[in-house]
Amino acid sequence: MAGENTGKTHVTVHVEYCKMCDYGGYCLKLAKKLKETSNDFDVVCAKGRQGSFEVVINDVPVYSKLQTMALPDYDEVVKVAVAASEGGPITQVKVEQPITCTIS
Repeated sequence: MAGENTGKTHVTVHVEYCKMCDYGGYCLKLAKKLKETSNDFDVVCAKGRQGSFEVVINDVPVYSKLQTMALPDYDEVVKVAVAASEGGPITQVKVEQPITCTIS
């Protein structure tokens, strides 16, 4: 029914990514995963500081690559966004993708 309250809260996920590092594709992958989960998510990918991949959900910073030096686990970001859409607390993303860089 149109206008029916589903009990979901609209969620905005803002990602600042490093344009020099070509992290735009990572942002698009995260956006796709979020959109596949729910239409209640607006995802904004914005070019930003060098080395950045900063994730903010409803104005609450939840992950910083500048602090961790790794990308966030996308499934974990989705869990935090889903919890926020259900009225739960917005928590920090603590799971990271494995770092595959090796120095030889």
